[in-house]
Amino acid sequence: MAKIKPSKGAPYARILGVGGYRPTRVVPNEVILEKIDSSDEWIRSRSGIETRHWAGPDETVAAMAIEASGKAIADAGIDAEQIGAVVVSTVSHFSQTPAVATEIADKLGTNKAAAFDISAGCAGFGYGLTLAKGMVAEGSAEYVLVIGVERLSDLTDLEDRATAFLFGDGAGAVVVGPSQEPAIGPTVWGSEGDKAETIKQTVPWDRFRLGDLSELPLDSDGNIKFPAITQEGQAVFRWAVFEMAKVAQQALDAAGISPQELDVFIPHQANVRIIDSMVKTLKLPEHVTVARDIRTTGNTSAASIPLAMERLLATGEAKSGDTALVIGFGAGLVYAATVVTLP
Repeated sequence: MAKIKPSKGAPYARILGVGGYRPTRVVPNEVILEKIDSSDEWIRSRSGIETRHWAGPDETVAAMAIEASGKAIADAGIDAEQIGAVVVSTVSHFSQTPAVATEIADKLGTNKAAAFDISAGCAGFGYGLTLAKGMVAEGSAEYVLVIGVERLSDLTDLEDRATAFLFGDGAGAVVVGPSQEPAIGPTVWGSEGDKAETIKQTVPWDRFRLGDLSELPLDSDGNIKFPAITQEGQAVFRWAVFEMAKVAQQALDAAGISPQELDVFIPHQANVRIIDSMVKTLKLPEHVTVARDIRTTGNTSAASIPLAMERLLATGEAKSGDTALVIGFGAGLVYAATVVTLP
């Protein structure tokens, strides 16, 4: 029997650079209130959101991802040609095939990098980071570009009082490359498919080709609504607060890091109340910097963690070399948490 030659990758992997892109249009709560019966105070108290960014016609999923990726590549101090793989997490790229990652890889000027999309909702960045770590350690790519990008304004029902105010658009990217010491901890990840109905798309795409449109939802003007994201808010809140705090603690334990040794906490930016509850449950010390990017960015699903990371580093609230706990959770229901050293 022939023996396969073992792969030769790096001893470990780390995040080398980060970049973000937020659309130019800033949307305050007042715009959301034009379609729903609510108030600015209610939105802020329920979610913490004050404003969000919505993409314009030219700010496509690919365009936003390319902008964020260019910044991440520059921040990592490498050339695009050195990128061996491009992993894009998104649920708002509407072409089933080809993957938007292939367009991004080409326009960035990579040298025929492997490129593919993943769909893991708000945990997508964590999934992509884990895949990238494995590629670098295994040797199939020296540098991997991981992108979270969403145009969730395209999947928002502005007449749905429970979700109209939640979602924003944007892209965040990191470059993962070789390291001589551990800088991305073990990933604690999983799924609870029995809870899939708590966050979902209102109408599957194939309903639009069956001919019978009579049961499709209509807006206040009688027009057929485009598919949107809907959720059972209380069920999601309880799950995130109680179950995801446990997952976050498991990630700390797996990395051998105590809450006292942590510098930064970057959870998925779903809801400020969820974030604050997790901080309390984890008993994080006051010195730990907590990302609350949701206030001005909204919930950007797969993009929320790298966008929050980029902002903390840009503002100086976090610094290179800090130890950060990151956790994403959402539709599926899926989740992923790990401890990383910030670039």
